[in-house]
Amino acid sequence: MLEYRTEGFNGYSVKYSPFFDSRLAVAASANFGLVGNGRLYILGLTPNGIVAEKWFDTQDSLFDISWSEAHENQAVVASGDGSIKLFDIALNEFPVQSWQEHKREVFSVHWNLVSKETFCSSSWDGTIKIWSPTRPSSLLTLPTHSCTYSASFSPHSASLLSSVSSDSHLRIFDLRTPSSASNHLTLSLPIHTPPKARPNLPSPPGIAPSEALTHDWNKYRSPLIATAGVDRTIRTFDIRAPGQGPVSVLGGHEYAVRKVSWSPHLGDVLLSASYDMTCRVWTDGSAMGAGEEGGGGGREMGRMGRHTEFVTGVDWCLFGAEG
Repeated sequence: MLEYRTEGFNGYSVKYSPFFDSRLAVAASANFGLVGNGRLYILGLTPNGIVAEKWFDTQDSLFDISWSEAHENQAVVASGDGSIKLFDIALNEFPVQSWQEHKREVFSVHWNLVSKETFCSSSWDGTIKIWSPTRPSSLLTLPTHSCTYSASFSPHSASLLSSVSSDSHLRIFDLRTPSSASNHLTLSLPIHTPPKARPNLPSPPGIAPSEALTHDWNKYRSPLIATAGVDRTIRTFDIRAPGQGPVSVLGGHEYAVRKVSWSPHLGDVLLSASYDMTCRVWTDGSAMGAGEEGGGGGREMGRMGRHTEFVTGVDWCLFGAEG
């Protein structure tokens, strides 16, 4: 196992480069993001371990990172001062672009995997914004009216955007719809909806709403999204059938789940990171013909417990076999 210590900073987000299997970017913050500076690390995986190729310091905490899908040397970061910064790692010290429109902390950034020309951000100010790296201001603002911890484009469509928020809802926006139609909002799904009752079994009990912190689109099944958050539970939803509740429910984490990520190699496998200091690998059961009846079939496949503080970021390498 390889290891690198971000001395003086706590990592919040880690992402493999979509161009190089040996390059990582890490968004980090001093003092767990409560107060102090941030740092963007560019790390290289070498035969001698992980080495820091370069880093960029920022005036406020960094909470998320997304590599450009169009430029191998560029990455965008989300900052605690409400700004978004675009760095070119071939240059030194300063970002090549900076935007300051969000009114509160920016907690997620995500590049459009299909068009590759835009990226989105979400903030505690209750908005999602869409940006172009070549434009000085945002292209579009989508209100959620709730602290929005995670937003991302669908890997299957350049026009579909999703988010999860503190109000325990998963939202889907379709940018092809008229803006007058609820600001492109096409679905608002309560994550705390219990699974659909099975034949000859009692109805599942009601679930209290709790903050949703993370979500991810399945890379192989376009309607499937995984969500997780403060209630320690991972749920998957089929957005074609929002009324049926979660397709699968994966429990086991002891504290809030901070990040989920579907595998780019296997359609039924996902990875999670939690405040319980573990990363866990799960199957939703679909590869075994389970998990399609509302909560059944999914299970934990393994866990990694080498961290000694909160685990807030996980990612898969796009290249080679699963890992």
